[in-house]
Amino acid sequence: MTQLADLSLSAVAAAIHDGTVSSLEVTQACLARIEERQPVLNCFIAIEHEDALAAAARADSARARGDSLGPLHGVPLAHKDMFYRAGKVCTCGSKIRSDFRPSFTSTVIERLQAAGAIHVGTLNMVEFAAGGTGHNDHFGDCLNPWNPQYTPMGSSSGSGAAVGARMVYGALGSDTGGSVRLPAVASGVVGLKPSYGRVSRYGVMPRSWATDSIGPLTRTVRDCARMTAIIAGQDERDSTTAALAVPDYEASIESSVRGLRVGVPVNYFYDDVEPQIRAAMQASLEVLRALGAKIIELEVPDLTPAYELAQIGLRAEASALHEQWLRERPQDYSVGVRSELEAGLLIPAVRYLEGQRLRAPLLAEFCAKVFAHVDVLHAPVTEGPTPRMQDFNPDDPERSGAHYAAHRLHGFMRASCALRFYRQRLAGGLPTHWPPLWRGAFVQSRSPLPTRDRLARGAAATVVCSRKIRT
Repeated sequence: MTQLADLSLSAVAAAIHDGTVSSLEVTQACLARIEERQPVLNCFIAIEHEDALAAAARADSARARGDSLGPLHGVPLAHKDMFYRAGKVCTCGSKIRSDFRPSFTSTVIERLQAAGAIHVGTLNMVEFAAGGTGHNDHFGDCLNPWNPQYTPMGSSSGSGAAVGARMVYGALGSDTGGSVRLPAVASGVVGLKPSYGRVSRYGVMPRSWATDSIGPLTRTVRDCARMTAIIAGQDERDSTTAALAVPDYEASIESSVRGLRVGVPVNYFYDDVEPQIRAAMQASLEVLRALGAKIIELEVPDLTPAYELAQIGLRAEASALHEQWLRERPQDYSVGVRSELEAGLLIPAVRYLEGQRLRAPLLAEFCAKVFAHVDVLHAPVTEGPTPRMQDFNPDDPERSGAHYAAHRLHGFMRASCALRFYRQRLAGGLPTHWPPLWRGAFVQSRSPLPTRDRLARGAAATVVCSRKIRT
């Protein structure tokens, strides 16, 4: 029965749709896998066993009646515990919100429910999404599904680990400085950070209103395309969402990459990158080259100023959101999160406003110097392989993030996937970078990327690319 849990989201949705399997069977398989692996990995904060089975039974009844079925009908999902559902506890990974029950439901959850998805629980995360390691003092650390001695990265740690461990078929996470892309790489799945404004953030715990993005983590590129198409689009309850039509991403999944201009930066992103990461990146470029893509080396503008300004903005906005709790309940934060938030209270308003003022000019400069010449940018997510949990001190606010957080100020769309599985720990992964709010297509390579010394079942991740579609 648990083998059903190993299917992809798209495959299980098709099987439920044509009656090969029932939603109840699929949900039972996921719950059995959760029961097996949760004690080791700690991916979940709450498991909604009875509610999930009841929802699956309703989904099967709807199919039996001949009702119209959505693209995720009867498919079990779970999400980072920061997406509000009316009347349901949403902890945000914190002690402060351990009993918080919102009175409304987030737009992205509403859209997934309308597509037929089943909710099986809420997933572990770094407290208030304020970190990138998977540590959590209040609910316990979430661990890497391929090797529990290693970090699943974060802050969407439970989302990446639950999908990688085949507990659920897909999950939502949030990405402010890498929190979808990092867990995707560490857990061997596909993660997408959409362009700023593509996906509504209504009803989602904020960390930085100027840079937060919501994105899916899935097992395949096709799965990622399907979830993105469902959650994307303008929302009148979120004024930052763009009034643009949502392309049929999944329809173009088999599109060729022939002629795609893939930019390879010769500076910044490869500074201090370890040799094994360089080798994996080069191997992925050879796959793209063989498929007809044009590989173009280029120098990118120095992203250090953008990264530093983005850090100022993030800290200032996060501190503003938490100011009252910092005054009234400082003891209820973990040490590292509290120190990070308190530091933001010391940032002068003039520095914050400077960052917001320079955001558009820095974006225009980068697009003119890079995306005027290439369609996508190909670069490593991190400098080295996934580290051990013991190598991180979650109470230390000074953590490296320049590689994966540099474009935070720009709002670019980015996707990440793992390139190799190593015997002891996972290698770094591949992101691609798009100009903001391009109408793009997901492209899945049919040629597998090189693998070596796999930890467990699972092939190397496919290449994720995008082609600009002119309208």
